[in-house]
Parts: sequence; structure tokens; C-alpha cells
Amino acid sequence: MHQPAAISLRRTLLRRLAAPLSLLALMSGLIAYWLAWQYTQHVVDRSLADLATAISKEIQIAGPDAPVTVPPLAQAMFSDPVEHLVYRISNGETEIAGDNTLPLQGTNVRRMHYAYVFETQHQGVTVRVAQVRVDQQGGNPFVVEVGQPVHHRFRIAAEFLVAIMMPLLLLLLAGWVIVWRVVNQQLNPLTALADSLNRQTHTSLEPVDESYVPVEIRPLTGALNALLDRLKSALDAQRKFIADAAHQLRTPLTAVKLHAEQAVVARDPQQTLAAVHELRAAADRAVRLSNQLLSLARAEPGEQAARFVDVDMAALAFDTGAEWVPRALSVHVDLGFQRLDDPSNDHPLMARGNPVLLHEVMANLLDNALKYVPPSRADGARITVTVSQTSIDDLHMAEIAVEDNGPGVPRSQQADLFKRFFRGDGQTEAGVDSGAGLGLAIVHDIMVLHHGSVHYEDAPGGGARFIVRIPLLPRGASEGVATAHDADARRGTKKPAHSAPVDL
Repeated sequence: MHQPAAISLRRTLLRRLAAPLSLLALMSGLIAYWLAWQYTQHVVDRSLADLATAISKEIQIAGPDAPVTVPPLAQAMFSDPVEHLVYRISNGETEIAGDNTLPLQGTNVRRMHYAYVFETQHQGVTVRVAQVRVDQQGGNPFVVEVGQPVHHRFRIAAEFLVAIMMPLLLLLLAGWVIVWRVVNQQLNPLTALADSLNRQTHTSLEPVDESYVPVEIRPLTGALNALLDRLKSALDAQRKFIADAAHQLRTPLTAVKLHAEQAVVARDPQQTLAAVHELRAAADRAVRLSNQLLSLARAEPGEQAARFVDVDMAALAFDTGAEWVPRALSVHVDLGFQRLDDPSNDHPLMARGNPVLLHEVMANLLDNALKYVPPSRADGARITVTVSQTSIDDLHMAEIAVEDNGPGVPRSQQADLFKRFFRGDGQTEAGVDSGAGLGLAIVHDIMVLHHGSVHYEDAPGGGARFIVRIPLLPRGASEGVATAHDADARRGTKKPAHSAPVDL
């Protein structure tokens, strides 16, 4: 699959800053050229009008001698080859001086004080002409025209443009250099941050120092530090779990090895049979411990959350209890189920969770109860699974309690009940194989994964009472389930009723 090309933040910033800066310089140059052209037109038109006005003043001063005195003066004024000036002086009947082919009228006429300025064609070239009329007593007025080719204006405008654009181009170059330096300096904290992360190892995972990090980047570094903290906690928990698991597995595996050796070297068939029984018991303990460790690993937060589905906690509690009926009967324990909030069991208690892990919760609590109740009660042993609904801080929760009339848990040990590999000494002295101390730890971790809780309290009549709570789905989210139950009722299908209390 084609991978998209990596985006360079430095190139993107430079491109998005330098391109508008260059465009701004170009637009500034165009505006400067337009202003230079307008200014040149105005200046040249004014200059032509002033020249024509100056000649007209000389004609007025010369009076009748104008045809004699004015031509040499006009020749001296308009003979500069650089300016490319063309002129004409006439009185309508006689040409006094200049080029008599210069037109007396044209287009784009505008008035400037005593002169009229217009454009016309002269010898195939566009010429800008300033015209002034001088009235004479008893004769035709003198007409004075001074013209200049239009391309001369373009040359002057280009000179203006060069004079304006040179500093502008230098400023543009300086702006590019400034943008380059600023972008690189502002990206240096990212480089330093990358170097800091590259120095991290799987054993250090120290938080990133935010002392010199810009405010805009601190949300990123804060998120990285939070991720590193979670990763460090997960790695510490994994290392502790592996160490504890290795320590706990060493004992049952050693027992398996010893009993196997005893079975091999035993000469008496009775001793061999006893060693085989012990070997099977040790193997069963090792298998159970391995299963509990796997359950504990599955209860770690992570991909299990992606496997959550809608679960009816009331049905789950009843079905799990039904699975443990044969074992309860084998040890003469009365295992019962009751629904306090809805005795007819028609209303489901829908929660979001992993049904396999929630089943493990119920199984561990029932296994724990069946392990400690029978030795303490020769007769009348009882375990009751109670399902109800409660509200804590306006949050509706399903509550499942597993209560027994066994010995209970001493107050001094209740604080450590849900710690991994904790085994009560008092229970062990009672002759009960207390296992590896993982069952309640598994229950605790699974409930944390489901945003629920588990706690212990002494039963009112003596014994232990473990209560698990899990948040219920909003009422609207479970309408589909209720609708399915209503449809079953309309079709005449009968849902099994779990009356309260019920002996399983």
C-alpha cells in the first residue's frame, strides 16, 4: 500500500511565509509602476505646458516683432536631442517656427491652466502635445504647440520603477533571510524534544523537561509525558507480574517434579498410587494457577475494552450460578439466587462489558465461597447470589452480592483482600488450600476495567459478603432489549422465570 509522503513543517512554513511575501513584493512593484507612470504623465504634461506657456509669454512681450525674435528662442529651448521635443508656432496663416506637420488637434484632451494637452500621431509616432493660444490685436491668434513622443515617458517611468524596486528587492531578500532564521529558531525546540525522546530507553522513560518548551508545544509535551507515565506504569506492572508469576509457579512445578520422582522410585504399589494422587493434585494446582494468571493478564486494560458488548447482568449472574450447582451439591451447600429489584426477572440490567471476564468475576466469587464455607459448617452451609439495582451519585448501577454463612474474613486482613498473591494465614490454618491468592485480585482488576467496583463486608448473620457494582447503560440504550422481550411475549414465547429466592 502506498504510504503518503511525510510533510515537512519547515518547508510548509517557509513556503506559506515566503510565497505571500514574494507576492506582496510583486504587487508592490506593480502598484509602484502604476504610480510612477501616473506621476510621469503628470510631470511631463506639466513640463510641456510650462514650455508652451513660456513661449507664449515671449510672444506677448515681443508683440509685432514676434516672428523675428521668437524662432531663435524656440530653437534654443527645444534643440535638446535627449528630450526629443517637437514644436510648432503659427498664426493660422503663417508658420513662424517649428514643424508645420505637427497636428493642431488630437484625442484625450485635458486642460492644464492656460494650456490644452492631447495625444496625436506625428510621423507614425504617438506624441503628447501641449497647446497654448496667444490672442493678438487686429490679427489671428498665435498657436504654440510643444510635443514629445510617448515612449519617452515609458523610459522615465522605468527609471522611476528601478529606483523604487531596488530597495524593495533588497527588503524582500532581507525578509526571506529573516523568515528562514525565525522558522529554524522556532523549530529548534522540536528538535531538542526529539533528541530528549531519543535518549529515552525502555527502562528510564523519564518525563520530558518542559522548562524551555514554548507554550504552544506544551500540550504535546504534556500528552507525551502522560503517555510515558502510563507506559512506565504498564511496564512496571508487567515486570512485577512476571516476577510474581515466576515465583508462584515455581512452587507447584517443584511439587509436580518431586511427586513424579517419588512415583518413579516407589517400590510399593500403594506408595506409587499415593504419589500419583499427589502428582495429580499438584498438577491441578499448577493448571489452576496458570489459568488464574492468564485471567489476570486478560483483565489488564487494553484491547479487552474493544470487545465490550451489551450484557444482561441479571441473566449472567443466574447462568453462572447454575453452572456451579453440581459442585455446590457435591459439598452439601445450598446455592440460591434472588432478584430484589425485579422479582419476576422481566427487566434486564444491561451493562457494557466483556461477558467472558464478567463470567470470571462470578466464577471466582462462587469458587471462593465454596472453598471456605463447607469446612466451617458441617451442615446448613448456604451461599446466596443477590441481584439488584442501585444508584450512586445519580449513576445507575447493577449490584451483585455473593453472600455466605462461612467464617468470614478477619478485620485485620480485609484491607489486603484484593491484593495479588495475598493468602490469609487464618484460612490456611483451617485446613483449606487457599490457592495462590489471585481470585479476588482478578475480580478487582476486571471491575476496574469495567469502571465498576468490588468490596467486602461482613454478612449480617455472620460470614462473608462480596458486592460488585457495574454501571448500567442509559435507559434508551437498552430499549432494544426490552422491545425484544415484548415481542417474545406477543408471540407467546415464555421466558424462563427466575423467582426470588430460587435454589439453583
